[in-house]
Amino acid sequence: MKKLVKYEIDLENLPPLTARQKAEMGKLKAASGKSIDLSDIPRTGEQFWKNAVRGGLYKPVKASTTVRVDADVLHWLRSKGKGYQTRINAILRQAMLEEAGKRARSA
Repeated sequence: MKKLVKYEIDLENLPPLTARQKAEMGKLKAASGKSIDLSDIPRTGEQFWKNAVRGGLYKPVKASTTVRVDADVLHWLRSKGKGYQTRINAILRQAMLEEAGKRARSA
């Protein structure tokens, strides 16, 4: 059995780069985009991204919270059977993705 190790990175307080990392970053910064061989990467058009879906192995990290909802809304969610919290999450995720899509289209 393999042991799972998780790391958390504080993006506001990153460790300093090593001399080797700095040298590599310098090489990458100096390289022109034209020097990168993209011949083996197929082009993706707008239609590709319209039909794109998140990978089946994606599993977001869950966070516990307390939410106050109207009693009738909670009753409706619970009336659908077991898994009302999952339904709440699905409804919120759909709203989030729709809003994110609207922002992307307007940008």
